[in-house]
Amino acid sequence: MKQAIALIKQYYQAFNDGDMETFLSLLADDVVHDVNQGGREQGKEAFARFMDKMNHHYREQLVEMVVMANEEGTRGAAEFVVLGEYLNTDEGLPEAKGQKYRLPAGAFFDIREGKVARVTNYYNLEDWVAQVSV
Repeated sequence: MKQAIALIKQYYQAFNDGDMETFLSLLADDVVHDVNQGGREQGKEAFARFMDKMNHHYREQLVEMVVMANEEGTRGAAEFVVLGEYLNTDEGLPEAKGQKYRLPAGAFFDIREGKVARVTNYYNLEDWVAQVSV
């Protein structure tokens, strides 16, 4: 359990630091990524492309982090608040004008051999749209 919690904390620390090399190194090669209110992607390369896109459109820091794991250390969860800035318009979403947002979010993890094997992210898209549409 402690190793799983440490892995998830390291994953989010790398995210907050903008250290994509470390961030991606924590993923299994065949990682499954369930995109919030979207599809499922598989593989580290697909995840890297997703992160490139996200980093182009958004600047985010995750705060108020709470991390949990099962006793076996094979599953975990995190709840946090996203402090963000909408930098560049993302297709199908409102126009970006540097809007700031604060959004509760969470993620669920499968952990295999010390790596993130699955991450499923969730946040309320309608809440985000309302915040950036002001």
